[in-house]
Amino acid sequence: MSLQEQGQIINKVANSSLITFDLEVYYQPGERIQFDIKDQLYQGLVLREKDFRDFIKNHDWSFYQGKFVAITCSVDAIVPTWAYMLLTIALQPFARKVVFGSLEDLELENYRNALSKINWASFIDAKVVVKGCSKVEVPVAIYVEVVNQLRPYVNSLMFGEPCSTVPLFKRLKAE
Repeated sequence: MSLQEQGQIINKVANSSLITFDLEVYYQPGERIQFDIKDQLYQGLVLREKDFRDFIKNHDWSFYQGKFVAITCSVDAIVPTWAYMLLTIALQPFARKVVFGSLEDLELENYRNALSKINWASFIDAKVVVKGCSKVEVPVAIYVEVVNQLRPYVNSLMFGEPCSTVPLFKRLKAE
């Protein structure tokens, strides 16, 4: 008589060799802020060096302490490259991270930095489920990046939850 016939429920998921790859683990908690340089433009069109340097010198940068900052200019204006560099220099002692671009660019950079530390070869011949549900929003580009990294190593790759997966890839015996 099997265990199921004896009335015991067997958790096949817990007993399987599946590895759950949870991207939520790689999320870096902390406040994200968009710094839009448009507010420093003269007549909304051009950045004036003296005015901008005065702003950099007199602004209270401690507001950005420990925060993730994405710097951008949301209007079509003449902003020299050095202005973004100067802004980064002012933010760097306070901000946890500074990137050029949108808040989405910032999130991608954070995830890519975290994923770059993984030894992907440790997944050789594994059966991996990339977890689909998380408490934080994971950019689709990061799911694509994880597939790019895992596929060369794994025997199978799935998406979802271990109890309900969508098969994505299975290595053929000859591969």
